[in-house]
Amino acid sequence: MFTPTAPPSTPPRTIGRSLQSVFVMAAVSALMLGGLGSRLAYLQLIEGDRNRQLAEENRVRLVSKPPERGQIFDRNGKLLVGSNPSYSLFLWPIALEEAEWPIALQRLSHILRVPVTEIQTNLEKEGYNSPYRVRVARGLTIQQVVALEEARTELKGVEIDAETMRYYPNGDLAAHVLGYTGEITDSELESLEDRGYRMGDVLGKLGVEAALEDQLRGEWGGQQVEVDAMGEVIRILGEKPPIPGDDVILTLNSDLQKKAEQVLGNTKGAIVAMDPRNGEVLAMASRPAYDPNIFSSRISDEQWQQLQAKEHPFLNRALRSFAPASTYKIITTVAGLESGKFSPGTVLPTFPYLEVGGIQFWDWNRAGFGPLSFQGAMTWSSDTFFYQIGRSVGGEVLAEWSRKFGMGQLTGIELAEEESPGVVPDNAWKEEMLDEIWYIGDSINMSIGQGYMQATPLQVAMMFAVPANGGDLVQPHLQLDLQNRREWTKSINLKPSTIQVLREGLRDVVQVGTGAALRTNSIPPVAGKTGTAEDQPRKSHTWFGGYAPADNPEIVVVAFTENSGGGGGSLAAPMVRSILEAYFQGQKTPAPKP
Repeated sequence: MFTPTAPPSTPPRTIGRSLQSVFVMAAVSALMLGGLGSRLAYLQLIEGDRNRQLAEENRVRLVSKPPERGQIFDRNGKLLVGSNPSYSLFLWPIALEEAEWPIALQRLSHILRVPVTEIQTNLEKEGYNSPYRVRVARGLTIQQVVALEEARTELKGVEIDAETMRYYPNGDLAAHVLGYTGEITDSELESLEDRGYRMGDVLGKLGVEAALEDQLRGEWGGQQVEVDAMGEVIRILGEKPPIPGDDVILTLNSDLQKKAEQVLGNTKGAIVAMDPRNGEVLAMASRPAYDPNIFSSRISDEQWQQLQAKEHPFLNRALRSFAPASTYKIITTVAGLESGKFSPGTVLPTFPYLEVGGIQFWDWNRAGFGPLSFQGAMTWSSDTFFYQIGRSVGGEVLAEWSRKFGMGQLTGIELAEEESPGVVPDNAWKEEMLDEIWYIGDSINMSIGQGYMQATPLQVAMMFAVPANGGDLVQPHLQLDLQNRREWTKSINLKPSTIQVLREGLRDVVQVGTGAALRTNSIPPVAGKTGTAEDQPRKSHTWFGGYAPADNPEIVVVAFTENSGGGGGSLAAPMVRSILEAYFQGQKTPAPKP
């Protein structure tokens, strides 16, 4: 029997399926290669510059090195300003992506106790792609250094480096002369960038630190170093050592400066001591003061509040202008004698008051002194005598001689940015400033250093130097001129008889007049003048200016107290006596020259 069999099964297809597999694999490969190519194109074309820089900078870094700032010494070689070793914290912007920095900044903020925004601002100013390090903290404590080292593996792009920090070994001594340093501000950087300054630079802010910045600064150096993956230096590829700034020697005598500040104590005011022969400033004290060390690192809120509690501690009162009061009678005497309207032998009556235009201008003792010569009027500081001189010569002549004595203009001292030129009023000045004409009463007020007349303690010291040195105007200066390259004096062409009247009158002030506080055997003979300036409705200012030895002067001292009340003879004169005692006693054991 025939049994039908099933037809043979169809063999499976292989050719078509193989082709499909090939196409799938090709498509996947194409996608992978396309993605990889796109990524490579992105990395090379879009991020190529940064990645090349990052790859190179991961191996080679530029490490800038700031120069050590020049030191500042007094005339006898005593250190006034130096630099101490310190640690600073730097960020290396390119080490991390911008999105990676916030975590590191949070950790740094916690360790440094500084707001994140403050650190981030410094980083953003330099730019996240910058290869240069950015200083974000100076003067790190040992505790901060330890904490940062412990967190080093978590703080990529964060580096600690040794630098020097400005140090003022005597605290607030001569703070207004020396000034202080601080990091450059945005506005300062904008004007100084073309002179090679960079963000994070330290520069002088006030005083000599600012005035002699170019000498003290020095030149930046740096290193090109190769580092490993941990940031450790493998080798130095190239180096340019920083060039330190020049040292500076000042005219200051630090012992005399210390005495001047002790004498002022908590009294608001200023003391200037100067050599009348060449203008060297031996001491320049101002109160209240501040300690410049607090600005060498980040100033705390507590320190700032303490400064704010003082009354303008950054103001150098030796360079600010006030009514010079009766010390100005030196210029009134010169104006009267040099005008030809009065002779050295002139004698004038004095009165309780002088009435001009219906206004009574009173003498300070409310009684007058009877007939007086120029010397006698200086001795007793008779106001009505000098009213008559001022009324006769007029305001224009007083103004002319004021300018010849250096008033109403900058003195030429290095601290010009902080100096007031003062005010020498005349008819043109009054019309411009007050829209009024000049009256005889204005000349009368000016004749005794009141009214609109304004002078600084330094300018008053220059005024006293003229009779002290025999008729020369000196230019005060703070930088010691060891080679005597400059001529610091110029004659203002006074008659010898005028100088003699001034010297005799100023000597009599101390011998028999209002300067009795200087009548002592502890110092050589002194010549000088008191002054008490009204400052309504506040208390009066007091002045005393003098020089010694009277017959061969080598030092001028001016003391000024602001709104202290009292009189120049009772408050300012004893201060000058203390300075002169310190000066002449110190000469017995002269300090070695630098």
